[in-house]
Amino acid sequence: MKLAAAKVPVSTVWTSPDAPRDIDGPAVAAVPDVAEWAKSMDTETRLGLHGRTLTQLLFAEPVLVRSERDGWSEILAPWQPSSADELGYPGWVPSSHLGELPGSATDPVAVSVPMATLLAEPGGGPLMELSFATVLASTDHADGFTRVALPDGAQGWLADDALRAVSPGGAEDRIRLGSLFLGLEYLWGGTSAYGLDCSGLVHAVSRVLGQRVPRDAHDQANMLERIPVDEVRPGDLYFFARPGQQVHHVGFVSPEGMLHASETGKRLENEPLLPTRLETLVAAARL
Repeated sequence: MKLAAAKVPVSTVWTSPDAPRDIDGPAVAAVPDVAEWAKSMDTETRLGLHGRTLTQLLFAEPVLVRSERDGWSEILAPWQPSSADELGYPGWVPSSHLGELPGSATDPVAVSVPMATLLAEPGGGPLMELSFATVLASTDHADGFTRVALPDGAQGWLADDALRAVSPGGAEDRIRLGSLFLGLEYLWGGTSAYGLDCSGLVHAVSRVLGQRVPRDAHDQANMLERIPVDEVRPGDLYFFARPGQQVHHVGFVSPEGMLHASETGKRLENEPLLPTRLETLVAAARL
């Protein structure tokens, strides 16, 4: 295996090289247009992602490349813990989406706004738009900008007001950061500002706050500190499962009830726990 890093803003991870459909072309292009891809899909098309997409890599996220075939790389994503593989979340991405790891790995900063423009130099021309929860190594500061190390030995600059140091936060931080995406349409496998699923929301917010939590809801339920459901407080997690089945949904406990990415066809919302949700509430955890 070899180490690599995502060199595109968002790379969608697929179950196999054969999984993408014609409509998924923008997501698997050498220079993916995830915004256009998300915009092009209606609810039925999004439902068709089940069994095709798994998760997403963000810019500069490290991966282990297990094998390569026909322009695709079989990868493991170590920043996304998973019971499927102890080394990280497994799946396939276009090989064109991968480059060399950034040269520096110190003083990490995270994009803490929905989208941030990566610049060639302070006040200079844009290089690309980076999603919330993108984590980069900072190497310098000047005039309200931070210089960051990029894949393939490059460097760029981001405005300081789009970043925060990767460091622990409290319940208010989790609710505030998650609330940035109220109204965002649910995307199966999504971990970016172009679309999130339920566990993707928890994972992305936690990454900004320096917590490496599992990628999927059932792994989050199994690996995080359990607490009694009647002792939750805002910023904790609720987990949901049907009788005899593994956890299928997760959301942040909020003063209003629950902040969560509900399901395909719906949008991220902060709402009271409805009776239909309470029927499947099985556990809670504290981050």
